[in-house]
Amino acid sequence: MSSPGRPKSETGSAKHEGLSKSGSKTSGKQADPAGRPVGAAIPSAGADMRHLLDQAIVIDGETAGPATGAQAIEPSHSPRATLSGQLAHPAPLPRPSALASPDLQREVEQFLYLQAELLDAKHWQAWMDLFADDGVYWMPVAPEQTEWEGSPSIFVEDRSMMEIRKGRVTHPNAWSQAPQWETSHLVSHVTIESVEVDTLMVRSRFHMMELRRDAIRHFGGSYRHTLVRGAGGGLTIRLQRVDLFNSQAAFDYVLQIWV
Repeated sequence: MSSPGRPKSETGSAKHEGLSKSGSKTSGKQADPAGRPVGAAIPSAGADMRHLLDQAIVIDGETAGPATGAQAIEPSHSPRATLSGQLAHPAPLPRPSALASPDLQREVEQFLYLQAELLDAKHWQAWMDLFADDGVYWMPVAPEQTEWEGSPSIFVEDRSMMEIRKGRVTHPNAWSQAPQWETSHLVSHVTIESVEVDTLMVRSRFHMMELRRDAIRHFGGSYRHTLVRGAGGGLTIRLQRVDLFNSQAAFDYVLQIWV
């Protein structure tokens, strides 16, 4: 214990050769709390620790150096790279809502709610009839996709392809429909981005819960609808784009029906 008024810098034996608390002779160099000389190399943990470090998944770090750990095996482990290997770009700011009348806003909302209810109730034909004759349902693999020609997609179906899918899931021997299988959709954030003559651009958010036997899966993301006025004055779908935010997740079985 130092005497009153004595500066701390003069206590101890940092500058003098002496005995440590254990009685061993010190070298006169400063030591860290563990008793190691300051600046001394930390002992290696051995080959086992080196092996664990080599296998670590790199979550953040410099991209200029060589890939390490899991990134060296599979580059998609990097949070900064897309599937195509390009740098990930932030999502664009949402477009402002168009000056749509309350009646039009409600009409569009009710149309999207009806579409979700038809899916949950398995009214496949009625759901398909919401599409125009040249309507397309498209689910790209990645949000940066702008076209489906020459690019992979999870879904890209016109009315003819929709008929094929409907025939498969309604077949008496459809394996995917044999167990208890239900879905429940929630649609929200319905925004009319533009209104040009008889064409409306609409964005919204969705969440779908799927039950198959006792297993539950969740899918979420955004819808983008291009809606047009049909011959009878009602709304029809020219293009529905579905962007899943968990499209790259690992699933036990593929999607059998539209989301």
